[in-house]
Amino acid sequence: MKMKKWFWILIFVSAVGGTVWWLLKREKHDEMVAKYDTVKVERGDIDVTVQSTATVLPQNRLVIKPPIAGRTEEVLVNEGDQVKAGQIIAWMSSTDRAALLDAARAQGEAAVEHWKDIYKATPIVAPLAGQIIVRNIEPGQTVNATDTLLVMSDVLIVEAQVDETDLAQIRLGQNARVTLDAYPDRSFEATVSHISYEAQTVENVTIYKVDALPTNMPGFVRSGMTANVTFAAQTADNVLVLPAEAVHDEGAQKVVWMPDRQNSGEKSSRAIQVGLTDGKNYEIKEGIAEGDEVLVPRIQTPISSGAVKSNPFMPFGGGRSRRPSR
Repeated sequence: MKMKKWFWILIFVSAVGGTVWWLLKREKHDEMVAKYDTVKVERGDIDVTVQSTATVLPQNRLVIKPPIAGRTEEVLVNEGDQVKAGQIIAWMSSTDRAALLDAARAQGEAAVEHWKDIYKATPIVAPLAGQIIVRNIEPGQTVNATDTLLVMSDVLIVEAQVDETDLAQIRLGQNARVTLDAYPDRSFEATVSHISYEAQTVENVTIYKVDALPTNMPGFVRSGMTANVTFAAQTADNVLVLPAEAVHDEGAQKVVWMPDRQNSGEKSSRAIQVGLTDGKNYEIKEGIAEGDEVLVPRIQTPISSGAVKSNPFMPFGGGRSRRPSR
């Protein structure tokens, strides 16, 4: 009985030892197949941008309320209409006029017209040129002096929320591109028209509101739409560039790995000076020249030619299924 017990202990220890040996061998093999690709230093453009979420809002939102309490008689505009400053957009009667006209209707249409001519309706005029974005009234509706009849906007802007860490890269007149969530494939250009002087805290993040004025506002844009704004912060045209994965940190110094032509497979570090980066590429200012080749690490999955990897936990090595012999 003891011999059988020791036999199984020996089998278990052998299996564990074999597994450890296999894993160590595989790790060593993985290190051996680490290879490098080469990329050339080329000329290109780098655009550094700042991205922010935003909302389409009126630059000046004006609420129009009735000058007196009474009843609306006629509404001359609809949502989306463009109006001029001073244009009559609605007519209304005071409470007294509305009561007088209602009493005159019992006497006939001639009486109504008589009192309309004597007791004129009150016009509601557009205080500025712009667009009607809200209409809250219909003819015959009773209103008081606190009711909102219409809302106007002189022009729509895109109000972006810029993190304080990016504010130094935003300036007045700066170009930006706006993409709406509702129309992701129809972006349009804008310029920075205002940068707020007071910060706000949104979800524990300090932000500043930045207004982007569209160069040519598309007709499909509506107030309240959610947008994304990409501000063009800095650009570098026709400069030497390398992919970001080819640039490495050694202490405080940026370096690239150069292939050693005398000893194949070896590499050497060369210090460089970089400029702008867009996260994907670096501008190279000093250290290497156009056409130079640098190494980029590439890890290749080790699979030996013509064989399938074995697994020590599977019967018969786990590489292939075996059919019983007949």
